[in-house]
Amino acid sequence: MLPDLPERHVRDPRVLRAIAHPVRLRLMEELAATGPATATELAERVGESPANCSWHLRQLARYGFIEEAGGGPGRQRPWRVVVQAHNWGDADEDPEFAAAGDAAAEVLVANEYAAMRRWYARRRSGPPQWREAAFLTQSQAWLTEDELKAVGEEIRGILLRRLDPDRFDPKKRPPNSRLIRFVAWGVPHTPAGTPGDTDA
Repeated sequence: MLPDLPERHVRDPRVLRAIAHPVRLRLMEELAATGPATATELAERVGESPANCSWHLRQLARYGFIEEAGGGPGRQRPWRVVVQAHNWGDADEDPEFAAAGDAAAEVLVANEYAAMRRWYARRRSGPPQWREAAFLTQSQAWLTEDELKAVGEEIRGILLRRLDPDRFDPKKRPPNSRLIRFVAWGVPHTPAGTPGDTDA
């Protein structure tokens, strides 16, 4: 049985704006993949300056996405990701929060789509057992709003049951485990050519 995962219901638009940045997402991904690291170490991995990484790390820490791992001073201070579930968005959200949520969602979806494309571009060069384990599934169904909400809660529950905070510590991971990305969405169909459709 996995420990209870902390869940954070975000209501502050500043928190959403803090993650709506590609460099910050890359920094958090590096910390999730490799464990605690300093701004200098992360700068080498993400192709940014140590000063820039340090500033972005402080912003992520300010809004609770990462924390100090204990150790050296300044840019030699290691950081680690805070493992928790985040959710945001309500029917009664104000315009500032809605705009911040839209921006965060856009950056997150673009980041995950790019990661999926990288996997598909390189999958044939990797071990066949990982190709067989990876999946992409697509479906369409006629649902009511209550049924769609239930599907979303069920998928979220499955994913959260697999999210073991201990495994973000490199010493506690099973051999041959890899950081796996999960993305799921269920949205009502909008016909092409509908006003606001950027693909039309």
